[in-house]
Amino acid sequence: MAGISTDRVKERAALVGVISHEQSEEQVLEYLEELAFLTETAGAEPVGIFTQKVTTPNPKTYIGSGKLIEIQQYIQTDEIDLVIFDDELTPSQLRNLERELECRILDRTNLILDIFAGRAQTAHAKTQVELAQYQYLLPRLTRMWTHLERQRGGIGLRGPGETEIETDRRIIRDKIARLKEQLKTIDKQMATQRKNRGRMVRVALVGYTNVGKSTIMNLLSKSDVFAENKLFATLDTTVRKVVIENLPFLLSDTVGFIRKLPHSLVESFKSTLDEVRESDILLHVVDISHHAFEDQINIVNETLKEIGVTDKPTYIIFNKIDAYTFVEKEEDDLTPSTRENISLEELKRTWMGKSHEHCIFISAREKDNIEEFRQMLYNQIREMHVSRYPYDNLLY
Repeated sequence: MAGISTDRVKERAALVGVISHEQSEEQVLEYLEELAFLTETAGAEPVGIFTQKVTTPNPKTYIGSGKLIEIQQYIQTDEIDLVIFDDELTPSQLRNLERELECRILDRTNLILDIFAGRAQTAHAKTQVELAQYQYLLPRLTRMWTHLERQRGGIGLRGPGETEIETDRRIIRDKIARLKEQLKTIDKQMATQRKNRGRMVRVALVGYTNVGKSTIMNLLSKSDVFAENKLFATLDTTVRKVVIENLPFLLSDTVGFIRKLPHSLVESFKSTLDEVRESDILLHVVDISHHAFEDQINIVNETLKEIGVTDKPTYIIFNKIDAYTFVEKEEDDLTPSTRENISLEELKRTWMGKSHEHCIFISAREKDNIEEFRQMLYNQIREMHVSRYPYDNLLY
């Protein structure tokens, strides 16, 4: 109809984090910045941020009563559609917060699951995400039946209500069991595919989400893997045959890691992570322009340790050098800091270049230093290939 916009109005979201002995104020603000990016990736608009210092989170509402009132007033005055907490909430906390704030409540895990559900393209990825969603939903089923609480004492109401919940729990448990069986079948199929790939060295791109892995994949393989400036642009592992100077190898692009990655997702994406486990060489891609790239390196290393990948040759690929700026502070403390771009040679002389024996600085988008990157990759793959298949070395 004329005069009516068909554009979908973005939901407005308030973000909440707590400062505790485990999370400093600086860390919480950094986490909330990432949560805002996650919120935008999910399609909502982050419009307000709330933090509170607590000794321990409130077991009933996660935050204190004063902060709860403050958020409640903000919801009413600024027309907020949902409130997103940076940490995982218990089923009772979710239920209590929804009752107190009269607003939809999400936690970080739920938000990430929602993004994964929207990004899943193949049957494999959809099955993995669906399993993680059901595992998250199962202990939180009672939230869906809060309408029964208003029907206190009604004859014949409480029993059927409980029965309905138990029925749903049984259905979900059965669904989880079926999805696990489906994934086992898919895992076997993918394991067979990996065995049938022949005698080629396997290289896996790993790293924090949104560091440019898919762009590097496109550059090396001359393919068209989906890449954009959003978190979790890639869910399915993409494997391409790449040839550098007549030396073929397999290159895989894997799902990006993130801090506080839900354990259920790690478990569900086991087969995807098997590409990392079975690779011969890891290329750990780092967004050097990100202000917290050192933390991101540590998070990726911890995740690799969690999935049992610590003994593979690993090379740090410092990407996005075109966007990297060096903070230079004048001797006079009253003079503001300035940010300046520095050259590739200067980057190599920094602590990053000196502390990482196997590292290289590139810009995949601008194709800076790509030839040196290709040569480094060729040398490492050729060395591994020749040691493994000595009779093939006449070809290379």
